[in-house]
Amino acid sequence: MSQPALMSSPLSSFEELRFGAARAPALARDETTDHALLEATRDGDEDAFAILVGRYRNQITNYIYRMLNDYDEAVDLAQETFVRVFGAADRYQTNFAFSTYIYRIATNLAISELRKRKRRKLFSLTGLFQSKDGDLDVEFNPPDERPLIDVAMVDEERRSAVSRAISTLPEKYRAPLVLRDVEGKAYEEIAQILDMNEGTVKSRISRARGLLKDKLKAYF
Repeated sequence: MSQPALMSSPLSSFEELRFGAARAPALARDETTDHALLEATRDGDEDAFAILVGRYRNQITNYIYRMLNDYDEAVDLAQETFVRVFGAADRYQTNFAFSTYIYRIATNLAISELRKRKRRKLFSLTGLFQSKDGDLDVEFNPPDERPLIDVAMVDEERRSAVSRAISTLPEKYRAPLVLRDVEGKAYEEIAQILDMNEGTVKSRISRARGLLKDKLKAYF
């Protein structure tokens, strides 16, 4: 499946979202804060929640896509993010900005999926190493999946290469890098989203950039 570029228009995949994303908003975006919309949602105003969905769905889907490099899974997890926000609306605390709150939920879902993939991969590799009688003496020669160097590589291939390279980073480096260099979040907000201090955030971003640079030498 080809990898989509970052979306700037509403995702058609969300048109069936049960919170009425396609419904005409009753409140103007620039006249209503996220907190006010969520307070209205608590009171049963689904139109208010529809505005929040429309406001953040592309951002959250793009973010999860960058984390997973899987468009279909990103759409599913973005929808699950909104389901969780809606389900916990009556327990929402205004200690943080709503954007911080929703990105934290999306991050946790994406990291959970990455860990599931890792476990599945390890299980699969164990099977490849084993011979039919269970001995671990089978030579394992994984295919070389490194991208071929093409001197005429188009911009789309370069973007695809960046996505693939990001998807190979360890999760502890991937999340802060995407939040900073793709989402443009401030260090303070990233620290709040990931629940760590700013020093650790900056250190991990620096390390992630170094790893990414090494992985992309063949393309840039």
